[in-house]
Amino acid sequence: MGHTERTDHTGRTGHTGQTGHPGRIHVVGGGLAGLTAAITAAESGARVTLYEGHRNLGGRARTADGPYRTNEGPHAVYHRGPFGTWLARRDLLGPVVSVPPLEGLRFRFRRGGALRKLPPAALLRLSRQDPLTAPVDSTFREWATGQVGGAGARAAANFAAVGLFHHDPGALSARFVQERLGRLASLPPEARYPVGGWGRLVERMAAHARGLGVAVETGARVDTRTLGDLARTGPVVVATSLGSARALLDDASLTWESGRTVLVDLAVRTRRGDAFIVSDLDAPGWLERFTAQDPSLAPVGEQLLQGQFAIGPDARRAEGVARAEALLDLGFPGWRERTTWRVEALADGRTGAVDRPGTTWRDRPSVVRGDGIFLAGDQVAAPGLLGEVSFTSGLEAATLAVKAAGRRSGSGVDLNRT
Repeated sequence: MGHTERTDHTGRTGHTGQTGHPGRIHVVGGGLAGLTAAITAAESGARVTLYEGHRNLGGRARTADGPYRTNEGPHAVYHRGPFGTWLARRDLLGPVVSVPPLEGLRFRFRRGGALRKLPPAALLRLSRQDPLTAPVDSTFREWATGQVGGAGARAAANFAAVGLFHHDPGALSARFVQERLGRLASLPPEARYPVGGWGRLVERMAAHARGLGVAVETGARVDTRTLGDLARTGPVVVATSLGSARALLDDASLTWESGRTVLVDLAVRTRRGDAFIVSDLDAPGWLERFTAQDPSLAPVGEQLLQGQFAIGPDARRAEGVARAEALLDLGFPGWRERTTWRVEALADGRTGAVDRPGTTWRDRPSVVRGDGIFLAGDQVAAPGLLGEVSFTSGLEAATLAVKAAGRRSGSGVDLNRT
């Protein structure tokens, strides 16, 4: 099926002392959700095989090879979230960096078409409000306008878009947006950045999985027929994009709204006085100079910028690019003459789930699909901010798969380590 790397199962460090193993578990997809699921299942003593259709693991958490080490969109681990804690307990987090204090002083905001050093006070007031006070059934725009007025509500919605990847964050559930606004605007910032890019974190997770005895097959594409064959030998965790899972499982119900976002990455020659971040409060948009916290992401004398600009379902990519260039003009004077490298991409329906009014994460496609099939990914029924949804769903899917495998084999299963 593909290239297989195996580790001797007799030395599995994740064995928890049960008197048997819970059987075999298959994980389809080698991104964040799949790796989490594979590690969790292996730590419980299961025999795990992970199938990844590409040659490399990581999914959307890949980091490009140098000299410009870009992620597929801005990535960070949020230290108040469960994923960072889980990684740290396994010594997988590795070296991470936070925002340097001096760079934090170079945080800028586009408001009314001009570059400003401070956001409106209404945005700050709103960001400190308990998300539980925000209703699920109302739009963020309606609720926030009642709290701080229309201008403050628009600014807060557009600021929160960095964690939403959606062209109209004000139209989403007030509770959904407010939960993210509070975490994204927290001081000190929650974001932690793995040194060398997100791919380094994936490498550590993959090595840990192999050390636990997980058999990793890369270049192994699983289709509907193959999935049926796997399911006859043990539970299967489908940890792919929701669109791929829909086709693989032939299940039209596997749909949920996501965003449509233009990603712009570029390297510029270093110039004193450049902004660290430019957050667009006039429209959803964000530019960040990632070498501010991790200089290893670009050659000496150059700075790596990554940005995201959400656009509507009928908008052209050029609209997002134009908005990116407007922010570059404000925060990075002379950027055109200084640019040494540039790429653009459109992320359509692959930026995580967004919840409309009247829905929460519980209304998304369930982890449990029946017949020993479990679902994981960033548009699945699991809580969290951005990549935390993939992590949480991967953890739950693996836990349920281990229980199901234990029932098949009649073994007892100790899940304390998960």
